[in-house]
Amino acid sequence: MTDLTFTSSAPSSLTSHALVIGVGQTPTGPVLAPSDALPKAVAATLDLELLGVTGAVDSVTRVPSAKGVSAKVIVLTGLGAVADLTPESLRRSAGAAVRSLGGVPSAALALPVVTEADAAAVAEGALLGAYAFRTYRTGEAATAGTPVASVEVVTEHAKKPSLKKAGERASVIAQSVHATRDLVNSAPNDLFPAAFADIAKSAAKGSGVKVTVLDEKALTAGGYGGLLGVGLGSTRGPRLVKVAYTPSRPAAKIALVGKGITFDSGGISIKPAKGMEAMKSDMAGAAAVLHTVLAAARLGLPVAVTGWLCLAENMPSGTAQRPSDVITIRGGKTVEVLNTDAEGRLVLADGLVAAGEENPDVVLDIATLTGAQMVALGARVSAVMGSEDVRTQVVDAAGATGEQFWPMPLPRELRKSMDSPVADIANIGDRFGGMLVAGLFLEEFTGGRPWAHLDIAGPSFNEGSAHGYTPVGGTGVGVRTMLGFLEAYAATK
Repeated sequence: MTDLTFTSSAPSSLTSHALVIGVGQTPTGPVLAPSDALPKAVAATLDLELLGVTGAVDSVTRVPSAKGVSAKVIVLTGLGAVADLTPESLRRSAGAAVRSLGGVPSAALALPVVTEADAAAVAEGALLGAYAFRTYRTGEAATAGTPVASVEVVTEHAKKPSLKKAGERASVIAQSVHATRDLVNSAPNDLFPAAFADIAKSAAKGSGVKVTVLDEKALTAGGYGGLLGVGLGSTRGPRLVKVAYTPSRPAAKIALVGKGITFDSGGISIKPAKGMEAMKSDMAGAAAVLHTVLAAARLGLPVAVTGWLCLAENMPSGTAQRPSDVITIRGGKTVEVLNTDAEGRLVLADGLVAAGEENPDVVLDIATLTGAQMVALGARVSAVMGSEDVRTQVVDAAGATGEQFWPMPLPRELRKSMDSPVADIANIGDRFGGMLVAGLFLEEFTGGRPWAHLDIAGPSFNEGSAHGYTPVGGTGVGVRTMLGFLEAYAATK
């Protein structure tokens, strides 16, 4: 993990390998921000327009260092419009710069920090950007592009204890997001349900988080028909993993339920070959839940948080569940399986019922659930639906932490499309509004508790180019929003 420090020293005196300076956009052209980040003599030699430096978001340009600057290289990172700077602008700008510095040992960031919140955002963005997945690389490729080992954030607030605490929080967040990304990026021949359960147990050691694993025998005894049905086609059986953080005198009890399909072929309703390799990421919700619970424990939040990791591998075989099978979810509700590729809602149904049996104050589920989410909102904006007040709190938490979640409705007229002639409910309904239909399906298993469903199908796995602090591959989306939700909820109690 990258080391983080804060300093109030003059940026030009810092001996980090790279000195990162912000460049903002103004109506008259790009400007250094802050304007005094470099000595006047050095700044005067930088013709930003001639260098092609625009200050656009995600743009990063390296220029040689100069006399009077101790760093070996100067890095100019785009801030976007100076008049519209936000903590997320700073977070993203810092992340883009640090992400581009793979193989560089150290960096100092002199961005336009005004408040402690600004400094914390720069720190968080830098740490989030300092990520690389090299697990399967060999030889020189295994170490090429190693993330920056240490970062310094320049701020006049450097010596304030509150900023030190914010820096510690930023480190916990980055560590949790990175660990989530690692799981999402792992090859599915290595990350199957039982292996995921073992990783959860190992990650929780020494954290005070209790991990309980239900294997096939326990799932059968407990009536977890969703997990068992989805897992029928695989030689590697399903698991339900409970990860519980319980502080003394918790102010509230929150349950987090994560979809953990370690590979999704679609089952007998098999997916097209094109793009199927990305289906190793169909466990991103469970990965986010695991590391949100562990982060809550590391930060000592005053709320009890229980995560439910609903793990299965959805494969086609002679033993796989078939379209028209009827399964019984934990608690007794029956489901006609009309499409075996609508499997995530089946394992989540079991998890939601199990979570509800412990009477939490609020339930959040998070899943790479529907392609319809991507049709509606694209690859960077997640959806949230559910109880109106909880949905609003999730959107607010996302906005505060820098993730994009958009509130979506649950139109009651769509529920009828899931009526089944043979079971309590079918697992699919109207094609149009498919994301909302999935939300309505899940609502059936919440017991009427305050609840929100987070669909992260697109944003969980970046198949495009890297941007800001977001790498290609697993993104770790959802961790910051759920953690922010927990913190905000605790603050109201």
